[in-house]
Amino acid sequence: MTTPTVLKPEELKPAADLCARTLEQLDRILLGRADVHRLVLIGILSRGHILLEGLPGLGKTALIRTLGRILQLDFKRVQFTPDLMPGDVLGTHILQDTDTGKREMTFQPGPVFTNILLADEINRASPKTQSALLETMQESSVTLLGVTRKLPQPFFVLASQNPIELEGTYPLPEAQLDRFLFRLLFNHVDADVLARIIGERRRGELPEPTWAMEKGQLDQLFAVMDRVFMPAPVARYVARLVAATHRGAPEATEAVNKYVNYGASPRAAIAIAEAARAHALVAGRPTAGFEDVKAVAPSVLNHRILLNYQARFDKTDTTAVVGELLAKLDETGLKLPSDVALEQAA
Repeated sequence: MTTPTVLKPEELKPAADLCARTLEQLDRILLGRADVHRLVLIGILSRGHILLEGLPGLGKTALIRTLGRILQLDFKRVQFTPDLMPGDVLGTHILQDTDTGKREMTFQPGPVFTNILLADEINRASPKTQSALLETMQESSVTLLGVTRKLPQPFFVLASQNPIELEGTYPLPEAQLDRFLFRLLFNHVDADVLARIIGERRRGELPEPTWAMEKGQLDQLFAVMDRVFMPAPVARYVARLVAATHRGAPEATEAVNKYVNYGASPRAAIAIAEAARAHALVAGRPTAGFEDVKAVAPSVLNHRILLNYQARFDKTDTTAVVGELLAKLDETGLKLPSDVALEQAA
């Protein structure tokens, strides 16, 4: 496998400008969510699926709809409910009459055959229906009656879910959570943003995008993204970070050893590396660094680390555990003696 050439400024700048224009549109249309918009775009560039969690009415669905319009991608929405069946999402076979007078089973594609699938309130569906998306999220394909059909490319599942404490929700299985690149939390906006929404968004209607990507520009972004370089020390840092999420690991922190039942999978290391490259691209840099890893790691790890009951008693969540890990894990991994480290800090 040949090493990709370093991105030249004339190749990097147009891609960074496309990212900036996309973020400009999202920030103009949807107020008060700049950090979330940046992470959603990074998730798209990483070709990953994204889970948006928050109470109803915070703009999760509006964000996904707006993103699909800006990227000029085919978009379909499925409202997940307890009575939704797998066939309602994947498609089903129906018996139809042919021109010859015979009856044959014909496949009717479901809404999953699209570029962006909005799985709205995904955790209101039964576990059986939730699990129907496992193959689509991992393999970008649907297998029914022994026949495998590929999905259009690119393919993203952008799902919204209500907090699991709400009545009538079913927690997503761990295997499915692990297939989401990011879990992004939607919190309430402050009073200033609410005042702007009231003054500028009559009846909650969103303004139209004033710019959208042309056909092929997203593919160009993917091509540039694939050439963002990750140095060996940064890749090693990602590997050490994921390994340290496991209780008893050599570099596990006190919080990990006390609160974590199960740490992150190898898929988390791949996700952090890809997201760090995308973060560097959005920032206009040809090389991913330690700061890129630290910027994306919380959103990659917050749904992949399972805590024990002691964490609930102590009111500790994964955000706190990952935050301590990022603060205490040395980037270089040199394990310098304390007296040498103090001399260098001085």
